[in-house]
Amino acid sequence: MSGHVNAIDARPPAIFLMGPTATGKTALACALAERFPIELVSVDSALVYRGLDIGAAKPDVETLRRHPHALIDIRDPAEPYSVARFRDDALAAMRAITARGRVPLLVGGTGLYFRALERGLSEMPTADPGLRERLRAEADHDGWPALHTRLAQHDPEAAARIRPNDAQRIQRALEVINLTGDTVTALHAARGSPRRLPYRVLKLALVPANRDVLRARIAARFDAMLASGFLDEVEHLRARGDLHADLPALRAVGYRQAWEFLDGQCPAEAFRQRAIDATRQLAKRQATWLRAELDARVFDPGEPDFSESAAAAMALFFGMKAA
Repeated sequence: MSGHVNAIDARPPAIFLMGPTATGKTALACALAERFPIELVSVDSALVYRGLDIGAAKPDVETLRRHPHALIDIRDPAEPYSVARFRDDALAAMRAITARGRVPLLVGGTGLYFRALERGLSEMPTADPGLRERLRAEADHDGWPALHTRLAQHDPEAAARIRPNDAQRIQRALEVINLTGDTVTALHAARGSPRRLPYRVLKLALVPANRDVLRARIAARFDAMLASGFLDEVEHLRARGDLHADLPALRAVGYRQAWEFLDGQCPAEAFRQRAIDATRQLAKRQATWLRAELDARVFDPGEPDFSESAAAAMALFFGMKAA
C-alpha cells in the first residue's frame, strides 16, 4: 500500500494579523480580543520604543488597558533592538500566553519580524532603495572609507573582509545593520539553521483593494498626528540630547522627516509631504511583501464585513465559536 497519512499537527495555535500601515490592524485585533480567548503581541519595530507614541500610531492608554500588547514600550529610543532580540522576546511572550491557556495573536506591519519569527534568521533582508540612496549620499559627502570606518565599529569581522573602497559591499553591510539591528556576520552565522516555529499559524492579512483609499487614509492620519502634537513629541525626544536621527528608533517613517524639519532642512509643507510619501512607500513595500505570503488569508479592510470574515476564519482554525 503506497502513500501515507499526515500526522496531526499537535503544535498550539497562533494567529498572525498582518497588513500595511494604516489599514486598521490594531482595531481589528482588539475587536477579536473581545470575542476570542486571545492575547496580543505587537510586531512593530517602532512600537518597541518608549516615547514614540503619536508618530508611531501606538495604541492609546485606554486601548492598552483593555487589551494589553506584549512588546510595546520595552526599549529606550537610544537602545538598539535587533530582529534576533525580537524573535526571542516574541517566542517568550507566546509561550507565556499559551501557558495561560490562551492563544497569541501577533499584530503588526513589520514583515521582517514576522519572517524571522516564522522561519528563523537565515534570510537576509531585501534591499531598501531609500536607505541605499541615503548611504550613497553620505558616501558622496564623506567618502566610502568613512563609511567603512563606521562599519568597523558595528561589524569588525565584516570590515576586515571588505576593502575600504568596496562601495557595494560596504553599502550592503550597513544596510543590513540599519534594517535588522543585526550584522551581516551574525546573520551569516545563523544561515543554514532555521528553527521551526513551535506553533501552527493562521495568517490573516489586511490588504486594501483600493490603493487610493489607503493613500488618502495615510495622509489624513498624518494630519491627525500633527494636530495631536507629533512635532512636540519629536521636540521632546530631541531635548534629551542623547538621541540622533541615525538611531534605529528615529529612522521610523515620520520621525526622520520631523527630525530633519526641526533641524531646518526643509519647510513645513515639504516636511509634511515627505513624511506622507515615506509612509505611502512603506505601505507599498508592506503590501508587496504580503502578496508573497501565499498561505495568508487576505481581507480587504474596505469591505463592510471584513472583520466578521476574519473572525470566522479564526473560529474555523482553532475550533472555537465567536462570542
